[in-house]
Amino acid sequence: MSDVSADPSPRRARPDDAETVARLLHDFNTEFETPSPGTAVLSRRLRSLLGGPSTIAYLAGEPAAGVALVTLRSNVWYAGPVALLDELYVQPDRRGHGLGAAMIRLLVAEARATGVSAIEINVDAGDVDAQRFYERHGFSGTDPDTGERAFYYSMEL
Repeated sequence: MSDVSADPSPRRARPDDAETVARLLHDFNTEFETPSPGTAVLSRRLRSLLGGPSTIAYLAGEPAAGVALVTLRSNVWYAGPVALLDELYVQPDRRGHGLGAAMIRLLVAEARATGVSAIEINVDAGDVDAQRFYERHGFSGTDPDTGERAFYYSMEL
């Protein structure tokens, strides 16, 4: 018998979950060869951020094998805040068991219940698996008014 639950029931992370969230985010960056400041730095930042109103994390699985990190911001075009799904990660050995889908469902449900006006997600052009995943859950990579492909630009300072 496995000590890993198949139940994908996600929950909102609390500040005392900062180390777990940090570990999963660090694992995500490591898996995809993206720099990470390390779990100690992430934990310290998350302990503060998760206690505030603008950063939400969801954990899924027992023990936690998936994380979704969301930030909220005000926006002149919407009455309510806009949520940015900064990261969604599930450990490789737990993929395909509904953890990601469960976190997306909880994010959408909580966003609707709390007056969030829109959810945004940035996806790499070559990550067609992620694009299909989000499209299956109702997200679109095109502008709903024009049908034009959406693009994301950034500049690190």
